[in-house]
Amino acid sequence: MVDKTTDKQAEPRLLSGGNPQIAKGEGDGPVQAYIAAMPGWKSEVGRYLDGLIMRTVPDAHKAVKWNSPLYGMKGDGWFLGIHCFNKYVKLAFFRGAALQPVPPGESRTVETRYFHIHENDPIDEAQLADWIRQASLLPGEKM
Repeated sequence: MVDKTTDKQAEPRLLSGGNPQIAKGEGDGPVQAYIAAMPGWKSEVGRYLDGLIMRTVPDAHKAVKWNSPLYGMKGDGWFLGIHCFNKYVKLAFFRGAALQPVPPGESRTVETRYFHIHENDPIDEAQLADWIRQASLLPGEKM
């Protein structure tokens, strides 16, 4: 977004809960803009997650929709979304109930499961990568 008074890039607005407001778009650019706008420690977590997702599923497709980065397989829907909250970063596995083991965060929808990352949480990279790999092999969510 451009600040009309200075013609410089304006900082993205943070929505309630601390989630960056980023324009909808396909590809790496909007996702990187979202990650750069994640406040404080969450931006480092975002870079880490994006790198892990792309190392685990190199052909994953990226987009930002509804102010959240989404990862999916081209033509097969989305398997994972990321969203910022004040105290944590939420990973939404859209078919998470089918993952083994099932991610711990429950959802209002039967199939979706969440995994929350709080500041200074240790991350079991092997488990997270395994969930990402498993999720990428399931039918994606059409959005």
